[in-house]
Amino acid sequence: MPSLSTFFPAAPAAGRPGDPGLFGPGSAAWRVGRERALLAGGPAALLLQVAHPLVAAGVAAHSDFGSDPLRRLRGTLDAVLTVVFGDTDQVRAAAEHVSRRHRPVRGALVEQVGDLPAGTPYRAEDPDLALWVFATLVWSAVRVVDGFVRPVGAAERDAYYRDMTRTAPLFRVRPDDLPEDHHALERYVAEQVAGTLVVDATARALAAQVLTPTPPLVPAPLRPVPALLAAGVLPPPVRDAYGLPWRRRERAAFAAARHASRLVVPVLPDRLRTWPHHAVAVDRLRATS
Repeated sequence: MPSLSTFFPAAPAAGRPGDPGLFGPGSAAWRVGRERALLAGGPAALLLQVAHPLVAAGVAAHSDFGSDPLRRLRGTLDAVLTVVFGDTDQVRAAAEHVSRRHRPVRGALVEQVGDLPAGTPYRAEDPDLALWVFATLVWSAVRVVDGFVRPVGAAERDAYYRDMTRTAPLFRVRPDDLPEDHHALERYVAEQVAGTLVVDATARALAAQVLTPTPPLVPAPLRPVPALLAAGVLPPPVRDAYGLPWRRRERAAFAAARHASRLVVPVLPDRLRTWPHHAVAVDRLRATS
Protein backbone atom coordinates (compact mmCIF):
# COMPACT_ATOMS: atom_id res chain seq x y z
CA MET A 1 0.00 0.00 0.00
CA PRO A 2 1.19 3.58 -0.63
CA SER A 3 2.73 5.69 2.13
CA LEU A 4 1.02 8.75 3.61
CA SER A 5 3.08 10.92 1.26
CA THR A 6 0.86 9.60 -1.54
CA PHE A 7 -2.05 11.51 -0.04
CA PHE A 8 -0.55 14.29 2.11
CA PRO A 9 1.87 17.07 1.15
CA ALA A 10 5.13 16.90 3.10
CA ALA A 11 5.86 19.27 5.99
CA PRO A 12 7.39 22.52 4.72
CA ALA A 13 10.67 24.18 5.65
CA ALA A 14 10.60 26.47 8.68
CA GLY A 15 10.92 29.73 6.78
CA ARG A 16 12.08 33.10 8.06
CA PRO A 17 11.41 33.61 11.81
CA GLY A 18 8.69 36.16 12.52
CA ASP A 19 7.45 36.35 8.93
CA PRO A 20 3.67 35.69 8.93
CA GLY A 21 3.36 35.63 5.15
CA LEU A 22 -0.06 36.68 3.91
CA PHE A 23 -2.02 35.84 7.06
CA GLY A 24 -1.59 34.99 10.72
CA PRO A 25 -3.04 33.10 13.69
CA GLY A 26 -6.15 35.26 13.95
CA SER A 27 -7.15 34.87 10.30
CA ALA A 28 -10.05 32.84 8.96
CA ALA A 29 -7.62 31.49 6.35
CA TRP A 30 -5.65 29.80 9.14
CA ARG A 31 -8.70 28.63 11.11
CA VAL A 32 -10.30 26.93 8.12
CA GLY A 33 -7.18 26.05 6.13
CA ARG A 34 -5.41 24.20 8.94
CA GLU A 35 -7.91 21.29 8.97
CA ARG A 36 -6.72 18.01 7.44
CA ALA A 37 -10.41 17.23 6.94
CA LEU A 38 -10.18 19.46 3.87
CA LEU A 39 -8.84 16.37 2.11
CA ALA A 40 -12.41 15.02 2.19
CA GLY A 41 -13.36 17.72 -0.29
CA GLY A 42 -10.54 16.87 -2.67
CA PRO A 43 -12.43 14.41 -4.89
CA ALA A 44 -15.37 16.79 -5.27
CA ALA A 45 -13.12 19.76 -6.04
CA LEU A 46 -11.27 17.79 -8.72
CA LEU A 47 -14.49 16.54 -10.29
CA LEU A 48 -15.92 20.05 -10.32
CA GLN A 49 -12.78 21.35 -11.99
CA VAL A 50 -12.74 18.77 -14.78
CA ALA A 51 -16.47 19.17 -15.36
CA HIS A 52 -15.40 22.37 -17.13
CA PRO A 53 -14.60 21.11 -20.64
CA LEU A 54 -11.54 23.33 -21.08
CA VAL A 55 -10.06 22.31 -17.74
CA ALA A 56 -10.71 18.65 -18.54
CA ALA A 57 -9.02 18.96 -21.93
CA GLY A 58 -5.95 20.57 -20.39
CA VAL A 59 -5.68 18.02 -17.58
CA ALA A 60 -6.16 15.08 -19.93
CA ALA A 61 -3.56 16.28 -22.44
CA HIS A 62 -0.92 17.67 -20.10
CA SER A 63 -0.91 15.61 -16.90
CA ASP A 64 0.05 12.12 -15.75
CA PHE A 65 -3.29 11.13 -14.25
CA GLY A 66 -2.80 7.59 -15.46
CA SER A 67 0.39 6.98 -13.46
CA ASP A 68 -0.35 9.25 -10.49
CA PRO A 69 -4.05 10.17 -10.24
CA LEU A 70 -3.58 12.05 -6.97
CA ARG A 71 -0.72 14.24 -8.15
CA ARG A 72 -3.00 17.13 -9.10
CA LEU A 73 -4.79 17.02 -5.75
CA ARG A 74 -1.55 16.71 -3.81
CA GLY A 75 0.10 19.50 -5.80
CA THR A 76 -2.89 21.81 -5.43
CA LEU A 77 -3.06 21.14 -1.69
CA ASP A 78 0.65 21.82 -1.28
CA ALA A 79 0.43 25.08 -3.21
CA VAL A 80 -2.61 26.31 -1.27
CA LEU A 81 -1.16 25.32 2.11
CA THR A 82 2.14 27.01 1.29
CA VAL A 83 0.43 30.22 0.19
CA VAL A 84 -1.77 30.26 3.31
CA PHE A 85 0.88 29.29 5.89
CA GLY A 86 4.23 30.05 4.26
CA ASP A 87 6.49 33.03 4.78
CA THR A 88 6.82 35.72 2.12
CA ASP A 89 9.51 33.90 0.13
CA GLN A 90 7.67 30.57 0.29
CA VAL A 91 4.47 32.20 -0.94
CA ARG A 92 6.30 33.74 -3.88
CA ALA A 93 8.07 30.47 -4.72
CA ALA A 94 4.82 28.48 -4.61
CA ALA A 95 3.12 30.92 -6.98
CA GLU A 96 6.08 30.83 -9.35
CA HIS A 97 6.12 27.00 -9.29
CA VAL A 98 2.43 26.84 -10.22
CA SER A 99 2.98 29.38 -12.98
CA ARG A 100 5.88 27.37 -14.45
CA ARG A 101 3.78 24.18 -14.47
CA HIS A 102 0.83 25.95 -16.06
CA ARG A 103 2.71 27.92 -18.73
CA PRO A 104 3.01 25.07 -21.28
CA VAL A 105 -0.56 23.83 -20.74
CA ARG A 106 -2.41 25.03 -23.83
CA GLY A 107 -4.24 23.51 -26.74
CA ALA A 108 -7.70 23.22 -28.27
CA LEU A 109 -10.77 21.01 -27.98
CA VAL A 110 -10.61 18.09 -30.37
CA GLU A 111 -14.40 17.88 -30.67
CA GLN A 112 -17.41 19.91 -29.60
CA VAL A 113 -18.36 19.72 -25.93
CA GLY A 114 -21.67 21.29 -24.99
CA ASP A 115 -21.77 24.75 -26.54
CA LEU A 116 -17.99 24.85 -27.08
CA PRO A 117 -17.08 23.97 -30.69
CA ALA A 118 -14.14 21.86 -31.72
CA GLY A 119 -11.04 24.02 -31.92
CA THR A 120 -11.94 26.16 -28.91
CA PRO A 121 -8.56 27.08 -27.39
CA TYR A 122 -7.64 26.57 -23.77
CA ARG A 123 -4.66 27.51 -21.62
CA ALA A 124 -4.10 26.89 -17.93
CA GLU A 125 -3.27 30.56 -17.33
CA ASP A 126 -6.63 31.72 -18.70
CA PRO A 127 -8.04 33.98 -15.94
CA ASP A 128 -11.54 32.56 -16.41
CA LEU A 129 -10.32 29.00 -15.86
CA ALA A 130 -8.16 30.15 -12.95
CA LEU A 131 -11.25 31.71 -11.36
CA TRP A 132 -13.17 28.45 -11.70
CA VAL A 133 -10.40 26.40 -10.07
CA PHE A 134 -10.08 28.98 -7.27
CA ALA A 135 -13.83 28.92 -6.72
CA THR A 136 -13.97 25.12 -6.47
CA LEU A 137 -11.27 25.12 -3.79
CA VAL A 138 -12.84 27.80 -1.60
CA TRP A 139 -16.39 26.47 -2.07
CA SER A 140 -15.41 22.89 -1.19
CA ALA A 141 -13.27 23.96 1.79
CA VAL A 142 -16.16 25.78 3.45
CA ARG A 143 -18.57 22.96 2.68
CA VAL A 144 -16.28 20.29 4.13
CA VAL A 145 -15.24 22.12 7.31
CA ASP A 146 -18.87 23.04 7.98
CA GLY A 147 -20.00 19.47 7.38
CA PHE A 148 -17.17 17.43 8.89
CA VAL A 149 -15.55 19.59 11.57
CA ARG A 150 -17.70 22.41 12.99
CA PRO A 151 -20.28 24.96 11.92
CA VAL A 152 -18.93 27.75 9.73
CA GLY A 153 -21.32 30.67 10.00
CA ALA A 154 -22.00 33.35 7.41
CA ALA A 155 -19.56 35.86 8.93
CA GLU A 156 -16.71 33.35 9.01
CA ARG A 157 -17.50 32.20 5.47
CA ASP A 158 -17.18 35.78 4.27
CA ALA A 159 -13.99 36.30 6.30
CA TYR A 160 -12.45 33.14 4.85
CA TYR A 161 -13.47 34.10 1.35
CA ARG A 162 -12.01 37.61 1.77
CA ASP A 163 -8.77 36.12 3.02
CA MET A 164 -8.54 33.69 0.13
CA THR A 165 -9.16 36.41 -2.45
CA ARG A 166 -5.73 37.73 -1.45
CA THR A 167 -4.23 34.53 -2.84
CA ALA A 168 -6.23 34.58 -6.09
CA PRO A 169 -4.03 37.01 -8.08
CA LEU A 170 -1.03 34.76 -7.39
CA PHE A 171 -2.76 32.15 -9.54
CA ARG A 172 -3.74 34.44 -12.44
CA VAL A 173 -7.24 35.31 -11.21
CA ARG A 174 -8.18 38.90 -12.11
CA PRO A 175 -9.25 40.80 -8.96
CA ASP A 176 -12.13 42.45 -10.84
CA ASP A 177 -13.55 39.01 -11.70
CA LEU A 178 -13.82 37.82 -8.10
CA PRO A 179 -17.32 37.49 -6.62
CA GLU A 180 -18.04 40.12 -3.98
CA ASP A 181 -18.51 37.77 -1.01
CA HIS A 182 -19.07 34.12 -0.19
CA HIS A 183 -22.75 34.28 -1.06
CA ALA A 184 -21.80 35.66 -4.48
CA LEU A 185 -19.24 32.86 -4.82
CA GLU A 186 -21.99 30.30 -4.20
CA ARG A 187 -24.10 32.02 -6.85
CA TYR A 188 -21.18 31.91 -9.31
CA VAL A 189 -20.70 28.17 -8.69
CA ALA A 190 -24.43 27.57 -9.21
CA GLU A 191 -24.32 29.53 -12.48
CA GLN A 192 -21.36 27.50 -13.70
CA VAL A 193 -23.14 24.28 -12.80
CA ALA A 194 -26.27 25.36 -14.66
CA GLY A 195 -24.68 26.90 -17.73
CA THR A 196 -21.04 25.93 -18.30
CA LEU A 197 -20.16 22.54 -16.88
CA VAL A 198 -20.43 19.46 -19.08
CA VAL A 199 -19.49 16.01 -17.84
CA ASP A 200 -18.25 14.47 -21.06
CA ALA A 201 -16.26 11.32 -21.74
CA THR A 202 -13.00 13.08 -20.87
CA ALA A 203 -14.34 14.24 -17.51
CA ARG A 204 -15.71 10.78 -16.73
CA ALA A 205 -12.38 9.13 -17.56
CA LEU A 206 -10.52 11.58 -15.32
CA ALA A 207 -13.08 11.05 -12.55
CA ALA A 208 -12.60 7.28 -12.75
CA GLN A 209 -8.86 7.70 -12.33
CA VAL A 210 -9.45 9.83 -9.22
CA LEU A 211 -12.17 7.73 -7.62
CA THR A 212 -11.16 4.20 -8.64
CA PRO A 213 -7.50 4.30 -9.72
CA THR A 214 -5.72 1.26 -11.12
CA PRO A 215 -3.83 -0.14 -9.31
CA PRO A 216 -5.86 0.68 -6.18
CA LEU A 217 -4.29 3.10 -3.69
CA VAL A 218 -6.16 1.96 -0.57
CA PRO A 219 -7.34 -1.34 0.95
CA ALA A 220 -10.55 -2.82 -0.47
CA PRO A 221 -12.86 -1.72 2.39
CA LEU A 222 -11.89 1.94 1.81
CA ARG A 223 -12.18 2.00 -1.98
CA PRO A 224 -15.79 3.29 -2.08
CA VAL A 225 -14.90 6.26 0.18
CA PRO A 226 -13.69 8.78 -2.46
CA ALA A 227 -16.85 8.29 -4.56
CA LEU A 228 -19.05 8.57 -1.48
CA LEU A 229 -17.34 11.81 -0.40
CA ALA A 230 -17.57 13.24 -3.90
CA ALA A 231 -21.25 12.33 -4.18
CA GLY A 232 -22.07 13.95 -0.85
CA VAL A 233 -20.14 17.18 -1.45
CA LEU A 234 -20.87 17.84 -5.13
CA PRO A 235 -23.89 19.86 -6.26
CA PRO A 236 -26.63 17.33 -7.15
CA PRO A 237 -26.64 18.06 -10.93
CA VAL A 238 -22.90 17.40 -11.14
CA ARG A 239 -23.16 14.29 -8.98
CA ASP A 240 -25.91 12.98 -11.26
CA ALA A 241 -23.96 13.86 -14.42
CA TYR A 242 -21.04 11.74 -13.20
CA GLY A 243 -23.45 8.91 -12.42
CA LEU A 244 -22.38 8.69 -8.78
CA PRO A 245 -24.83 6.59 -6.77
CA TRP A 246 -26.86 8.49 -4.15
CA ARG A 247 -29.34 5.96 -2.93
CA ARG A 248 -30.63 5.69 0.61
CA ARG A 249 -27.58 3.70 1.71
CA GLU A 250 -25.12 6.25 0.30
CA ARG A 251 -27.01 9.10 1.93
CA ALA A 252 -27.03 7.24 5.25
CA ALA A 253 -23.32 6.39 5.04
CA PHE A 254 -22.39 9.98 4.20
CA ALA A 255 -24.51 11.35 7.06
CA ALA A 256 -22.93 8.86 9.47
CA ALA A 257 -19.43 9.82 8.32
CA ARG A 258 -20.16 13.51 8.84
CA HIS A 259 -21.65 12.89 12.29
CA ALA A 260 -18.72 10.73 13.40
CA SER A 261 -16.21 13.23 12.06
CA ARG A 262 -17.85 16.12 13.92
CA LEU A 263 -17.57 14.12 17.14
CA VAL A 264 -14.00 12.90 16.65
CA VAL A 265 -12.12 15.72 14.90
CA PRO A 266 -12.53 18.38 17.65
CA VAL A 267 -10.92 16.08 20.26
CA LEU A 268 -7.99 14.95 18.12
CA PRO A 269 -4.51 16.24 19.01
CA ASP A 270 -3.31 18.95 16.66
CA ARG A 271 -0.63 16.71 15.15
CA LEU A 272 -3.42 14.51 13.77
CA ARG A 273 -6.11 17.11 13.17
CA THR A 274 -4.18 19.87 11.42
CA TRP A 275 -1.72 20.15 8.56
CA PRO A 276 1.97 20.37 9.54
CA HIS A 277 2.12 23.65 7.59
CA HIS A 278 0.06 25.25 10.37
CA ALA A 279 2.36 24.01 13.15
CA VAL A 280 5.45 25.14 11.24
CA ALA A 281 3.92 28.60 10.76
CA VAL A 282 3.04 28.91 14.45
CA ASP A 283 6.59 27.91 15.44
CA ARG A 284 8.03 30.37 12.92
CA LEU A 285 6.14 33.26 14.51
CA ARG A 286 7.11 32.17 18.03
CA ALA A 287 10.76 32.14 17.03
CA THR A 288 10.95 35.94 17.44
CA SER A 289 9.84 35.94 21.09
